[in-house]
Amino acid sequence: MGMVALEQQDPEVAGIIRREEERERDALELIASENYASAAVQEAVGSALTNKYAEGYPGHRYYSGCGIVDEIELLAISRAKRLFRAEHANVQSHSGAEANMAAYFSLMKLGDPILSMSLSQGGHVTHGLSVNYSAWLYRFVHYGVERETGLIDYDQMRELAHKYAPKVILVGATAYPRTIDFARAREIADEVGAYLMVDMAHIAGLVAAGVHPSPVPYADVVTSTTHKTLRGPRSAFILSKQPLGQRVDRAVFPGTQGGAHMHVIGGKAVCFAEAMRADFVEYGRAIVRNAAILAEELNSRGLRLVSGGTDNHLILVDVGAKGITGRDADRALESVGIFANKNAIPYDERPPTVASGLRLGTPALTSRGFGPREMREIAWLIADVLDNIDDERTLTEVHRKVKELARAFPAPGVPARQ
Repeated sequence: MGMVALEQQDPEVAGIIRREEERERDALELIASENYASAAVQEAVGSALTNKYAEGYPGHRYYSGCGIVDEIELLAISRAKRLFRAEHANVQSHSGAEANMAAYFSLMKLGDPILSMSLSQGGHVTHGLSVNYSAWLYRFVHYGVERETGLIDYDQMRELAHKYAPKVILVGATAYPRTIDFARAREIADEVGAYLMVDMAHIAGLVAAGVHPSPVPYADVVTSTTHKTLRGPRSAFILSKQPLGQRVDRAVFPGTQGGAHMHVIGGKAVCFAEAMRADFVEYGRAIVRNAAILAEELNSRGLRLVSGGTDNHLILVDVGAKGITGRDADRALESVGIFANKNAIPYDERPPTVASGLRLGTPALTSRGFGPREMREIAWLIADVLDNIDDERTLTEVHRKVKELARAFPAPGVPARQ
């Protein structure tokens, strides 16, 4: 996107942005939670909508002059409901963390018990990490995955649900490479009279494309970000059953935040429309196909994969089995222009800041048009780095190949090199 005014007024900031654009062009982005927003999304986010203060909801604002931005929000709501076949949608949440906070407030009282997936086994910090607001306000109990299979232990979920009678059962993860059984979670919630909440931030794009089961028919409330696999702006939204809609809306505003970011809501409206196109369905299929090929090739190079593979967009690699840490692995990969992230694996004996795992995802590379052939090559480049983590000659050669690959596939929404 053009930055004529910015380059004239503040060349220092413009220069930093240009460097980030260069990094994104010349590197391979395998962080599972990152993607490329389209130029259209970026234009909406950078538009005059940013000038309007709009506390409240369409038709019920606290400021005058909101008639036009009301149209933007109503459009985003309509598109979100149509895309996910939801009864109610709130598109004002600024982030996934804030969406989760509002969802909790709409379903529970302070101190209520809630059952969620342990962060150490794939959950999110807002799912009850001891140093997060969620654990300060509610009583979290955690289920995990089976040690042998790496799959969610639904029997443990049921046992804990009956033991602790949670007000909410929360399903969703940031580092779980398999399909989630929402119907089974719904059954367990019904057995104990709990609400079922699903955080689908990571898989929203896969759900929209029809390559992962939708939680919407089963969950009382669904939260999600709009970036990651959905490929929109960095923000969030909440879906719910109609009877809970007013409670969700009140929990968002005035419960947990003030004025809506109308420019970002404009970007959400654009991304929801993009996700309804036929090419997005193929994009979702390609994400999953690329992840499966990447997993297969990494496995062929002797890398142990948590759960043995993947059903979705991400892979969790046990690099500790090779005698290295997740931190060492992601630093070595970053040095050659491959961006991934260290991640705890189930039953990890290392602290999260070091970790024994490496999380890889295919949404961003798939957005650039990478296919099976390239994914096989990338798997071998990753394995070469992990097998020769201190060999400068190998790292230099891999870096050269990474730049060649990256430059052959332009990043959507990122300006071409000038």
